[in-house]
This record gives sequence, structure tokens and C-alpha cells, in this order.
Amino acid sequence: MDQRVAGLYAITPDSADTTGLLARVEAALAGGARLLQYRNKEASPALRLVQGRALLALCWEYQVPLIINDHLDLALALDAHGLHIGGEDGFPAEARKRLGPEKILGVSCYGRIENALPAADAGATYVAFGGFFPSSVKPGPARTPIGLLGEAKRTLKVPVVAIGGITLENAPQLIKAGADSVAVISGLFAASDVKLAAQRFSGLFPRRQRKAAAGKR
Repeated sequence: MDQRVAGLYAITPDSADTTGLLARVEAALAGGARLLQYRNKEASPALRLVQGRALLALCWEYQVPLIINDHLDLALALDAHGLHIGGEDGFPAEARKRLGPEKILGVSCYGRIENALPAADAGATYVAFGGFFPSSVKPGPARTPIGLLGEAKRTLKVPVVAIGGITLENAPQLIKAGADSVAVISGLFAASDVKLAAQRFSGLFPRRQRKAAAGKR
């Protein structure tokens, strides 16, 4: 089990304000986020490069892995710590080959365990399931049963990440069900105090899991 994937997984909101984004991300890292995913669906390639470089510098400072969403070429150009791909963003085996063996590779499996098995076999470091709850980022009804997390933990040998409308109120259900990590956008970055929100999310995980994740920083 890859101990790098545990605890609070912060995912950036879409933002053209690089200064403001960096301030919020630093607050999340200071509050205990164990991974950061750079996700900006609205940015130009040039802006993604600028923001990615700045975020990578912050992540090195806090010893937290930076994962790039979707854009393999950007992950390679930055020498980021890893990549996260969805079902339509490429094949895990190809991504693993280009990233090399040590980088983190995450794969979205939505609400289907059958998507996770070949992803893990192809070299995924972790698999992500969701959405579990209604989300402002991806509107529409929640479609993934929480029980899927337990099935995934029994079936897979890689960390399991939960995503989709996660808040401080509903995250404990997911952690209890088996999530090694919860990936949060709005529930973290829309908070009035991002650092405090990160601390509270981090505090939801069992102490042994927090210590293991901290030991890998």
C-alpha cells in the first residue's frame, strides 16, 4: 500500500488569480493536506504552466506531492510528482510508461469497481471513486454508493480515494467505509478559513494513518 496517498487530498478550484490561488493552497498545505492536485479546466496552457510551476515550488516547500490533473505533458514538463487521469483522458498503462515507475498515478473509476481492477493492474498508484454526494463542481445526482469503498478495500491492494461533494459533515462516513483519502475542492477552498478547514479534515482520519502519512513527507 502506497503510504503517500492518505489523509486530505486537496484539489484546486478553477482560478485565473494565481496569487489568490497560491495563498489558499499554502493555507491548505499548512493545515495538513497530504496531497495536492492541480486541476484548472478553464486555464490556457500558458496559465497552467505558470500556476503549475508556482504550485510545485510550494509543494516542495511543504514536502507534499503535486499531482497534475489530466495533462500528462504538463506533468512531464514540470517533473511533478504525479498525474491523475479520468476515464476519457488516456490509458493507465501508457501513462505509467511515460511517467516512469516512481511517480504517482491516480485513475478515476467513478462508481464502478470493474474500472479499478485493470487500472491497478496497469500501474495505478491509487484509484478514486465518486461522486458520493451532490457537488457544485460536477452538478447532478450523487451516483456512487458508499458501500463501494468497502468492496474496493477488500478487492484492491492500492489506496482508495473518495471524491464528490465531500464536506466535514459527510467525510466521516467515507473514512469509516474504507476511504484512505478524501479529495476535496469546495469543502476546503471555499471555506472562510482554509487552514482551519484543512486541519479539521485531517483530524477526521485515524491517528495512525495521519502519522504514517506525515512520516512520508
